Amino acid sequence: MLRLPRALWRTLRVLAQVASGWWTIVFLFPRLTPLQREQEVSDWARGMLRAMGITLEVQGLPAEAGPVLLAANHISWLDILVLHAARFCRFVSKAEVHHWPVIGRLATGAGTLYIERASRRDAMRVVHKMAESLRAGEVVAVFPEGTTGDGRELLPFHANLLQAAVSADAPVQPIALSFLDAANRQPCFTPCYEEEDTLVGSVWRTLGGPPLVAVVRFGAPERCSGRDRRAWAADLHDRVQALRLG
Repeated sequence: MLRLPRALWRTLRVLAQVASGWWTIVFLFPRLTPLQREQEVSDWARGMLRAMGITLEVQGLPAEAGPVLLAANHISWLDILVLHAARFCRFVSKAEVHHWPVIGRLATGAGTLYIERASRRDAMRVVHKMAESLRAGEVVAVFPEGTTGDGRELLPFHANLLQAAVSADAPVQPIALSFLDAANRQPCFTPCYEEEDTLVGSVWRTLGGPPLVAVVRFGAPERCSGRDRRAWAADLHDRVQALRLG
């Protein structure tokens, strides 16, 4: 299929999936239990990946239940969909997402916690909310790099959000995300979202690109075991790097 027709066809499928998600959150969610909502979010995310020509491949065992903090590398705007498809979780996201048309409603419905990244005070508020969620037995996910990379190198991990796991005495499960060309299973960097990219440009490039495989590798959950958050962040960086290379 040529690039433009493929992009247009996938765009139509994506728009239909977005509309379905919006309808589910507005009209169906009020009648569902929390567990049913989680299942709906994961099902919707898997449907969205299929609409974009992306196959999900899960390696390792995701935590069956919380409390657990998921710590993953960050490549693309697709990462949230991929993780939701592999295992429902509450994400910590930049506050701007809350105000995005339609997407903000979908993110909020999925339980996203929003953070003003430039505000240290707001970061502390979010850490407190994360700790509350963990104590309540929930699964929360963060991207410790703090931004998307080029998919080739793993950026240093910031330790501040790990304080929630320290405070709640919850384990952290390291996760490595990668995207492969479905035809040859070689690394594909089409979905990467770097600083010079626009969201629209990145989405369009992905929709017109080749079929992909999104690989999610779950490592073994671990507790802080006396480490402070900075030492723990460094060790988790090594764990994720090993999962990426494995």
